[in-house]
Amino acid sequence: MATIRAATPADLPAILEIHNEAIVNTTAIWDETPVDLADRVRWYETRIEAGHPVLVAEARGEVAGYASYGVFRPRESYRHTVENAVYVHHDHRRRGIARQLMVALLGHACDNPDVHVVLALIESGNTVSIELHEDLGFEQTGRLAEVGRKFDRWLDLTILRRVVG
Repeated sequence: MATIRAATPADLPAILEIHNEAIVNTTAIWDETPVDLADRVRWYETRIEAGHPVLVAEARGEVAGYASYGVFRPRESYRHTVENAVYVHHDHRRRGIARQLMVALLGHACDNPDVHVVLALIESGNTVSIELHEDLGFEQTGRLAEVGRKFDRWLDLTILRRVVG
């Protein structure tokens, strides 16, 4: 069992490591080029300034995963819709950490009067993440075929949503 808490700037190197590992080795993040610490600092500051949470799971004194939500699209009419993200360090996967992070993140969203819908956009082959989101009350609302390309193959995107407000 991990401890879930608000991330601090001191957690950003660990968040960077988790983020870049997902870029290099998975289709959880569709970027192809790892980022630097300055990128994660900007990401963190943007989330915090917008009042969006950045959470970490701490296990055995180290950051085992992180989760956040942020702007879905930068148009005014989407201001009550956020997109979530949850990533777990490869050494800590399959231990319930993603679920703990998502429960805390959804708790924050439910308490935020500015959030009405939380979206999850997940690579369709990532059935573990899709099932986790469904277990937490998300419903599949669509699938976009072959909208991304990584590792020399086309990727489909499954869209899930949960109304919280």
